[in-house]
Amino acid sequence: MIRLVITLGLIFIFRLVNHIAVPLFNTSAIVSLIEQEGSFLAILNNFTGGGLERFSILALGISPYITASIVIQLLQMVVPSIKDWANQGEDGKQKMNRVTRYLAIALAFLQGLALILGADQGTGSIFVPSITEPRVIYYIYMALTIAAGTAFAIWIADLITKKGIGNGTSLLIVVGIVTSLPKMITALNNKYLGDAFSGVNLLLYGIVALLFIAILLGVVYLQIATRKIPIQYANRQGKSDSHIPMKLNAAGVIPVIFASTIMSIPLTIVGLLNPANASSGFAGWISQIFDSQKPIGFILYIILIVIFSFFYSFMQVDPEKISDNLSKSNAYVPGVRPGEDTKDFIARLLFKITVIGTVYLVLLAITPIVTSIIFNFTAAEASLIQIGGTSLLIVVGVATETTQQIETDADNTTYSGIFG
Repeated sequence: MIRLVITLGLIFIFRLVNHIAVPLFNTSAIVSLIEQEGSFLAILNNFTGGGLERFSILALGISPYITASIVIQLLQMVVPSIKDWANQGEDGKQKMNRVTRYLAIALAFLQGLALILGADQGTGSIFVPSITEPRVIYYIYMALTIAAGTAFAIWIADLITKKGIGNGTSLLIVVGIVTSLPKMITALNNKYLGDAFSGVNLLLYGIVALLFIAILLGVVYLQIATRKIPIQYANRQGKSDSHIPMKLNAAGVIPVIFASTIMSIPLTIVGLLNPANASSGFAGWISQIFDSQKPIGFILYIILIVIFSFFYSFMQVDPEKISDNLSKSNAYVPGVRPGEDTKDFIARLLFKITVIGTVYLVLLAITPIVTSIIFNFTAAEASLIQIGGTSLLIVVGVATETTQQIETDADNTTYSGIFG
């Protein structure tokens, strides 16, 4: 109960700070930029609960930290020193977290500066009327303010993870999405049930509603489905009902969050640096590759989800660690030799389960995109449906994970001894 109160209190503080605007900035300039750039910044605005369109000090929210986490975890596979941190226990974990935070703040500064410069290329001034002579120091000051806001968001997320309930980073994203949902629902209602009401629009509205319900049910099943590996203890007589629960989707919705983030970054950078020619030349080539509505971008989006799904599943469930912990507990999987054979058995089973879970996750993630293409929705409609579908996927996934954690915390019969 105390952890729940702490979580709600921290979320309230986060939402309160999200309404503090960056000093000196004219917010109408960023609204124009979001409308101009379309889905790229719209997704970010959705994840920050409207913080971007208000250009609050939390305009970027926790997104730079997610980007930094992706970078560090990819570097972990190629940089020996970073790879060694993973084997240094708690000290190595602290080093990795520290570097990730520093990188996140640096990225927040650069992304904030890019947003400011992108907005400055519009027709109106990005500064409040009292600023008549813009100086470089003003741009740096605003970018530093956004970076400080990201540092604050990371701190709040850490507090939620340590003192509250659930994963702080995921919960802050969900909070942003949930606060944006009413606006998205209103937009859908106005589009299909407003002045342009017709039988066709009513049918399309029903299709969108069924789509979201299907995603909701699919995510719930994906999050709760588990494969139980029976185990027995050498020092116990008779049958044992002990088991190792292996989730069908051990990676959760992290693959979708990471894939969406990676896909949006190049598009956002190109749109900000070259807004006049965002659909031609090099910018058009980038759009073909990273826009999930385009064939190449669609395939890349699927590939990224698959890669992150396998990568995170094997990070969450380490077959070697489970095998070692089973041996230390004098436990074994019936019909499988302890040690290397057990590790290989768990690895093969995890791979098979992850294949099924990944296919399921990909189908859920691409359903809004495919639906938009089949029914020939306009760019604005497709963007709204894709954002809504992805958002629902994340919200339901994180909500289910958090609920399961609450139940686990309340249940003393956990399997921490096996997973370490």
